[in-house]
Amino acid sequence: MFIKLESVFGKINDRTKKIGSNKILRNFKLLLVGFVILSILVSFNVFLLSCSKKINTEVILATTTSTYDSGLLDELLPAFEEETGFKVKPIAVGTGEAIAMGERGEADVILVHARSSEDEFVEEGYGIGRKDVMHNDFVIIGSESDPAAVKGMSSAGEAFQAVSETENLFVSRGDNSGTNKKELKIWENAGISPQGDWYVESGQGMGATLRIADEKQAYTMTDRGTYLSQEETLSLIILVEGDEILFNPYGVIPVNPDKHKDIDINYEGACAFADFITGEKGQAIIKEFGVEKYGQPLFYPDVIK
Repeated sequence: MFIKLESVFGKINDRTKKIGSNKILRNFKLLLVGFVILSILVSFNVFLLSCSKKINTEVILATTTSTYDSGLLDELLPAFEEETGFKVKPIAVGTGEAIAMGERGEADVILVHARSSEDEFVEEGYGIGRKDVMHNDFVIIGSESDPAAVKGMSSAGEAFQAVSETENLFVSRGDNSGTNKKELKIWENAGISPQGDWYVESGQGMGATLRIADEKQAYTMTDRGTYLSQEETLSLIILVEGDEILFNPYGVIPVNPDKHKDIDINYEGACAFADFITGEKGQAIIKEFGVEKYGQPLFYPDVIK
């Protein structure tokens, strides 16, 4: 009995093809399973890295001594921290130094009161999105005896001129703060370059300058808020107020993180703070601050009246 070789070899070839196909399929399945496992491991590692990344909750606020000395920050900051979960580290310095801190990347947000310097800070790219916050005004104070006879004058410049002509003691902050900048502008407008034994620079904040002026029974210029908060400890009285040049607006500016790529600027926290103090809750705190104790607000909100 003869068997056709063609038939035998045909069956062998069919079986070989089937075995080869099964092997390829099995290898493909193993490869697919390996890829899925690798993807899961990579995703898990990414998840672990994201979870281990520390969230920056500290917000460094560089601000004027007036917001600190008046006690306003003691009302604003706890409310902001409770609402947002951020923690604020306030650094109270003069406006000039607060702006310089922002330029150096040593603060996340600044709260200051020297509009031309604020605008320059933003124009040079150090700050983003300045917002009006509040205002109060400056007043010229001195002893009740008022040796330069400035009481009731409507012009701050004329009052300064009288103090200069009589060479009565005047204590300046002399610290490049917003108050100091305003004071120097008034001297400049009056055509006076203050110098001599009668003109003393404290080089300190508003609260300390008030105490020095009080001890010396001298004239000085202060923001109304800080004066009212310390009035009970002072013998000096308000002598000149109401001049348009004495208007004192405050602005808040988040620091631009793109200017400090090598520093961890908390821009998210800075924006949250700016939004809070210009928002409904922050503005309400500003509006009511001082009313119960002093019979009038120490600052007036500029966003929500």
